[in-house]
Amino acid sequence: MNTEKLKTLLEDIRGSRITVAEGMARLKDLSYVDLGCAKLDTHRELRVGYPEVIFCPGKTAEQVKTIFQAMFERNTNILATRAGEALFAEICQTCPEAVYHPLSGAITVKRIQMETPDSYIAVVTAGTSDLPVAEEAAVTAELFGNRVERIVDVGVAGVHRLFDKLDLIRGAKVIVVAAGMEGALPSLVGGLVDKPVIAVPTSVGYGASFKGLAALLAMLNSCAGGVCVVNIDNGFGAGYMASMINKLR
Repeated sequence: MNTEKLKTLLEDIRGSRITVAEGMARLKDLSYVDLGCAKLDTHRELRVGYPEVIFCPGKTAEQVKTIFQAMFERNTNILATRAGEALFAEICQTCPEAVYHPLSGAITVKRIQMETPDSYIAVVTAGTSDLPVAEEAAVTAELFGNRVERIVDVGVAGVHRLFDKLDLIRGAKVIVVAAGMEGALPSLVGGLVDKPVIAVPTSVGYGASFKGLAALLAMLNSCAGGVCVVNIDNGFGAGYMASMINKLR
C-alpha cells in the first residue's frame, strides 16, 4: 500500500464504487502480514516511500519465495538482494516477471513506475572488482525510480581516468563511490565536486585490507567535506540513500 493506492481506495469509498466493508477488508493487512517465517511490513511504502526489501542470505529458498509471493500479490515493486541463480530459478516458477541481475545478485520485479526526477545518480567504482557492490547500488536506485550513470574503473592508481569522466560525475545530484584496497577514491571525488558523496567500502584487497576494514576506516577519516559512509559492501544501503537524496525537492 503506497500513497497513491490509499488515495484511490479512499476516493472509491467516497464515490460509492466500493463499500466501506470492502475498504476495511483491503486495509486489514495495512500494518503487517504475519507469514509465519516473517512479518511483511506492508505499511512501509506508505510510511517511508519505499517497500520492504528482501535480504536473502540466511533465509531458506522457501522463506524467500513466501515473502516474494506475498509482495507480488500486493502489486508492489520487489527487490531481493544477494540471491544466487538457483534461488532465482525457484522464484521464476511462481513469478516469471522476475529479473535476475547476475553481477549484483539482485532479483527485481518492477510492477509500478515510480516518479523519476530529471536529476541522476552517478555510481563510480575504483576498480572492476568493486562492480558487484556498485551494481547493487545502481540496481537499487533504478528500481526506486532514478536514472543512474555508471562510471567504472577510475581509481587513484590512474587518476587521469577519473578526470576524463569528471563532467559526468559533477552533473549528478548525488554520487556513490565504491572502493576497496586503501579506499582513497571517495575522498578524491569529494574534493572535486559540490554534491554529496556516499562512500561504499568494499571487501576487495589483499590481507592488510582486512576484508574492507581498511577502506572503511579510510573513508570514515576522510578529510573531504560532504562524504558519508555506509557499511562494507553495502551497495543496497548506498543506492537507497542516493535515491532519497536524488528525490529531495
